[in-house]
Amino acid sequence: MNRRNFIETVAVGGLAAATSSSFSPSTPVQTPAGWSAPAKRSNEFSADVVVAGGGLGGCAAALAALRNHLRVILTEETDWIGGQISQQGVPPDEHQWIETHGATQLYRTFRTAVRDYYIRNYPLTDEARNRKHLNPGDGAVSRLCHEPRVAVAVLQDMLAPYQSSQQLIVLLEHKITGADTSGDRVRALKALSYRSGKEVVLTAPYFVDATELGDLLPLTGTEFVTGTESKKETGELHAPEKADPNNQQSFTVCFAMDYVPEINQKKTEHRIEKPKDYAFWQKLVPKLTPAWSGKLLDLSYSNPSTLEPKKLGFHPEGIATGSALNLWNYRRLINKNNFKSGTYLSDITVVNWPQNDYFLGNLVGVSEKEFKKHVDGGKQLSLSLFYWLQTEAPRPDGGQGWPGLRLRPDIMGTEDGMAKYPYVRESRRIKAVFTVLEEHVGAANRALITGQKTGNTAAEFYDSVGTGYYHIDLHPSSRGNNYIDFGSLPFQIPLGALLPQRMENLLPANKNIGTTHITNGCYRLHPVEWSIGEAVGQLVAFSHRKNVIPRAVRAQKPLLEEFQKQVRSQGIETDWPK
Repeated sequence: MNRRNFIETVAVGGLAAATSSSFSPSTPVQTPAGWSAPAKRSNEFSADVVVAGGGLGGCAAALAALRNHLRVILTEETDWIGGQISQQGVPPDEHQWIETHGATQLYRTFRTAVRDYYIRNYPLTDEARNRKHLNPGDGAVSRLCHEPRVAVAVLQDMLAPYQSSQQLIVLLEHKITGADTSGDRVRALKALSYRSGKEVVLTAPYFVDATELGDLLPLTGTEFVTGTESKKETGELHAPEKADPNNQQSFTVCFAMDYVPEINQKKTEHRIEKPKDYAFWQKLVPKLTPAWSGKLLDLSYSNPSTLEPKKLGFHPEGIATGSALNLWNYRRLINKNNFKSGTYLSDITVVNWPQNDYFLGNLVGVSEKEFKKHVDGGKQLSLSLFYWLQTEAPRPDGGQGWPGLRLRPDIMGTEDGMAKYPYVRESRRIKAVFTVLEEHVGAANRALITGQKTGNTAAEFYDSVGTGYYHIDLHPSSRGNNYIDFGSLPFQIPLGALLPQRMENLLPANKNIGTTHITNGCYRLHPVEWSIGEAVGQLVAFSHRKNVIPRAVRAQKPLLEEFQKQVRSQGIETDWPK
């Protein structure tokens, strides 16, 4: 779009007109050699870098840029920063070494601050308060299960000093709706405020796409892929024979609940109205290959590793359910026994289970109408699961349903009790300078490549700018694939996967890096997303200081070595302990 026309389409006035000039850097924004700084308009915000998306990757990118003295604009579609850990309601999925290594120092600082928040503000028992690694919910999935709003509070605290000094401006409830590009560079973004309906222009020499779906990629013309690649394209052991851009992982609309069967010795019932689509979901047998275990709303599912039917348990008092996992304890956010007697009537748990994975359509590459249709469908599925738990779920005593179950909208910060945004597992992915393949990080594929009986070390990347670990975990897909779940190896994050092949000043900082459909399954979790974002924020600051485009940092060995030294000096691990 012509820059003048782009600017003129944006409404002038309000917040932007009042604050954009005061937020501009006190000295002119530096731009790499050969770049021209766009002329400033009254309805613009300008800074050194614009980070679109306030999830974990976006927050980490902003914090890394800020500590290196850059001015940052951070936008977020919802009214909560934090992404999957807050607005999507998912406590952190982490590896078993997270307390000591395999993540950045800043991420561990965040985790410590979450624990300190509970110690400072909550009536913990003496035992819980003195526990070295406090886990407020004692959820089975993580060493730190906590409420979404605590994550928001901690992230806001981390950003607050920069906001106060106007080094950072955060635009909540702003969606990026347009982009102005020139050749291989992004010049400006257009953002719509959901609160006021007004639009502003955001200008900077660098832009970061930390959105949940890679929204900036199509807006800026950045080359990207979606869905599954073929085995011919990638050579991956678990890749399908044919590529399918529309074959994407399911998403989940999470919700929180507690269990209050009686108050003051009076029985209570919190039954919601029967969801309008309940009959559909109650009968649905997923059409997946290999076959699912039976009905979706049932206490069984396909074992992700073997795809054999596997029984699950459910008891909302946290009581053991034999050898089967009690789903109540799986993602429990609050274990009432960690708090002084009477603080909580019940534990609180979040529901992100196999039973509410929505795979009947995609969120990526569809119209706004189709997007809303599938999000609404995901909400209907989750409400139907909750209603089924209240009315039909089998009980150990032979009865049906747990009418004492209660939705907790306050935990999710919404009126309907559903998370503010769907839990997204798969995004658009840049066509990168380097793409991480299964042979680099998958245990079995790595063994085939190296000739070892079992792979025990992931590929070493000379341009590593971070580390991470999670098994490769792909949920049922929109084209009917059942779980794809298998072992991976502790891995590095290569700088080449963070660099688009063509665009010079746009970088990814979420699930939109240079992975495949397969390897996305281990690079998409909380601490890895944070590490990606922090590396990107560092890269912007380094490129800004050296007056080079980000791609040159990898291309020139002295620059790469200096950059890696810098990131290590700021608490980013680039390798695993031997």
